[in-house]
Amino acid sequence: MPTYEYFCENCGKFEEFHSMTATLTNCPKCGGEVRRLISRNNNVIFKGSGFHITDYRSSDYSKKAAAESENGSTKAASASSKSENKAS
Repeated sequence: MPTYEYFCENCGKFEEFHSMTATLTNCPKCGGEVRRLISRNNNVIFKGSGFHITDYRSSDYSKKAAAESENGSTKAASASSKSENKAS
């Protein structure tokens, strides 16, 4: 569900989280008339396959991601072996 921005003459600007089919005509705080503002919320996250941005990344990005995952797995393995040594 998206977050919408509204403006109330009495309370000012506020955000409301509701479905796309719902409409808000009165302020939840004071009951005054509200109008919906054009939101600048552009927080879109592209996860998984099926998006151009994730499917057609440069080979440089893929190499860096692979290097990071290798470094992360070796760090995790060394951390777990250190904790096992301390437990002994």
